[in-house]
Amino acid sequence: MKIAIGSDHRGYQAKEKIKAMLVSKGYETLDMGTDSPASFDYPDAAYPTCKAIVNGQADRGILLCGTGIGMCIIANKVQGIRAAPCHDELTAEMSRRHNNANVLCLPADLIGEELIRRIVEVFLKCPFEGGRHERRVKKITEFEMKEHACDHKESAPAVHKEHAPVHKEHARDAGLAPRE
Repeated sequence: MKIAIGSDHRGYQAKEKIKAMLVSKGYETLDMGTDSPASFDYPDAAYPTCKAIVNGQADRGILLCGTGIGMCIIANKVQGIRAAPCHDELTAEMSRRHNNANVLCLPADLIGEELIRRIVEVFLKCPFEGGRHERRVKKITEFEMKEHACDHKESAPAVHKEHAPVHKEHARDAGLAPRE
C-alpha cells in the first residue's frame, strides 16, 4: 500500500516519524511536504496529498497540522476524498469501518507520538465494512457529484442562510454579536 503524507510546519516532526514507521513496516510513502519546520501553509500540503490519492498515485493519505482541523477542511474539498480528523484509535477505526475514510487527519500538537503511531496503524489496517455503510458512502459520493456539477455552472450556487456572512446589526439582534 502506498501512503501519501503531508504536513504543515506544526506537523513536520510527527510526519517525519510516521514516515519512518511506515517504511519500517513495508509501506511505500509519497511525501507531499513540508520539508522543514519553517512556516508552511497547510493547504499547500493537503491539496497535493489528496490529489495523489484521487489520481491513483497513492492508496491512502495522512495529513498533520496543529489540530488536524484545517487539513481536514481542505482535504474534504477535493472530490473523492473522505478525510477524518482522528484523535484516538476508536475514531480511526470507525472512520475506516463505517465511512471508508481515505485520508487520516491528525492533531500533531494535541496527542503524543505513541498515540499517533497507534492511530496510524489502526487506520491503515482496518477494513471498510461495506453493507449498510456502503449505501451511505455512496450517497456522500452522489451529493459530492451534484455539488461539483454545480461548481461548473456560470453563476455561483446560492449560499445557505446558515453560511451567509452575518452583519453586526443582525448578529446583535439575534444575540450572536460579542459583548462590547
